[in-house]
Amino acid sequence: MSSIGASQQSIAGVTPPGTAEVTVMTAWPSVGGTGLGRMLGRLYGMQAGIGPLRLGRLCLLATIPLGLMLYLGMRLPWAIRRFRVTNRRVTMDRGISPKVEQYVDFDRFDSIELVVHSGQEWFDCGDLVFRQGAIETLRLAGVCRPEPFRRICLEVRQSYLGVRAATGRAVGAA
Repeated sequence: MSSIGASQQSIAGVTPPGTAEVTVMTAWPSVGGTGLGRMLGRLYGMQAGIGPLRLGRLCLLATIPLGLMLYLGMRLPWAIRRFRVTNRRVTMDRGISPKVEQYVDFDRFDSIELVVHSGQEWFDCGDLVFRQGAIETLRLAGVCRPEPFRRICLEVRQSYLGVRAATGRAVGAA
């Protein structure tokens, strides 16, 4: 027999925001979120050439060490970043033991705009801009595969606001 603890969930996998902050999804920044990464993405995207021998592919081969250094530099303990959607908010965390650097609560934005800068399309990344009306409340630069992350943010926000409206009070505390 197992003992029933105070933190038992009534629905498996569902934690109320008032109980604890739980991660729903994590995304990592792409090298395409940096200036050098965008420049490399523009080079790699060049289609000039004959058959399979393209200028972009030659640039890719020539800059492998540079791209590798850029990627590994982003994974250094003091430089590592991640973007999280929790049951309370969207955060940008830094460090191996994640510390919240920036965040936006679900009731502090009403739309998320995807901005893909030149060079980012090669890396399948983009910037997510959270807005409350015309005011930018948070910008996540270089989110890898940004569209699924954007959809999850909007779905979790909708659930959060629905529960808040049904209970008639604020849900959780950040």
